[in-house]
Formats: sequence, structure tokens, C-alpha cells
Amino acid sequence: MAENKKPTYTEAYDELQEIVRKMENADISVDELTKNIERASFLIQICKEKLGKTEEEVNKIIADSTRVG
Repeated sequence: MAENKKPTYTEAYDELQEIVRKMENADISVDELTKNIERASFLIQICKEKLGKTEEEVNKIIADSTRVG
């Protein structure tokens, strides 16, 4: 994935899983470790933002539906 394009939540999550798998299996060199940790941090931020926005939207929908009923 190009680093200048912001991935979707699913893309970010999948890429995070791949980074974790590489780290767990020692498939990552020490030289790549810092780069991968920085990328993981970026991907985690994307996931947190999307989850936060989704939570806000769900809470708004719930609040609106209780006022209508």
C-alpha cells in the first residue's frame, strides 16, 4: 500500500496484523523494526479515529431514535 494514501480501517487492521505476524515469527530484521513500528503507530491511529467516529455516529443514532419513539 502506498504510504501517502490513507488506508481504510480494514486495510489498516489487516496491515497491522501482518506487521504483528512478522514480529511474532521473527520475520523482520532489526533494521526494519523501527520503520514497522512507526507504520504500526500510524495504522493504530487510523483505526482509533475510525472507531471513535463510528461510536459517535452510533450514539447519535441511538439518541435520535429514543427521542422519536
